[in-house]
Amino acid sequence: MSVTYNTLTLKNGVEMFYRESGKSNNETLLLLHGFPTSSRQFSHLIPLLSNKFHVVAPDLPAFGETKIPEDFEVTFDNLSKSVGLLLNELKISTFSVYIFDYGAPTGLRLALEDQFTVKAIVSQNGNAYIEGIQEFWDPIRKVWDLVDKSELTPAEKEQLEIERENLAQSLFMNLKPYTWQYFNGEPDGTIVNPEDAKVDFELLMNYPNTRHNQLALFTDYRKNLPLYPKFQEYFRESNVPILAIWGVNDFIFPKEGQEAFTRDSKNVKVVELDAGHFVSVNHASKLAENILAFFEEYNL
Repeated sequence: MSVTYNTLTLKNGVEMFYRESGKSNNETLLLLHGFPTSSRQFSHLIPLLSNKFHVVAPDLPAFGETKIPEDFEVTFDNLSKSVGLLLNELKISTFSVYIFDYGAPTGLRLALEDQFTVKAIVSQNGNAYIEGIQEFWDPIRKVWDLVDKSELTPAEKEQLEIERENLAQSLFMNLKPYTWQYFNGEPDGTIVNPEDAKVDFELLMNYPNTRHNQLALFTDYRKNLPLYPKFQEYFRESNVPILAIWGVNDFIFPKEGQEAFTRDSKNVKVVELDAGHFVSVNHASKLAENILAFFEEYNL
């Protein structure tokens, strides 16, 4: 199946870019990417899935080719609302969703909305549990602790700016952290294309106001944690089939987050891969094989 590259202007002014493939009368599989990439992370995966699914993979606001208005507030609520508006424009109300990294709190918000019916969830290192927030997040928590204070002293304000700058430099303002995300946890580095990190870096650095946008999202991420109990209640009450497929060497969202799904879902299938964070890029064939097997096993 060929892939088309499309842009729709949504009601909130976002010009959302998305990749689409597969027959429109097939079941829709919504692919939601993570930081610091875009829907291009699925460029290997989409052709492997498009014979079975109608695949839709948007660039989230503040990423890739999607353009946002100057007054757009970059929060996970607004990322999710924007994807919901795209689904409305495409007249899609029933779908399955692949959640990864930032795509997890984005997609799970959609699952809580009455207007949408989620038939199945593929969580590839897509966290919904406090157990999955570990050492990687410690420097980010320093910013969370400061911004959650009702009033900051001058010294604390200065410290907040220092911590924010530390985050920017350590997470996205130079190439090193991009390369680390692709290679870390991969037993065989020769399967990792070093160009992927470079393209992600160039795209994000060329995005308008990217430092502000990305720091806003890292700060806003703390608001996802209070939603975890709601996501978990949804897993219990909906009994939605879940494929929790994990690169178990991932330092960002470790396998404790995968294991926690078994607490709340009676319909979960757990698959461990000897891989790091970017399974969809580095192990697309193995990932597609497991996704297709899961949908066949659950008669979806």
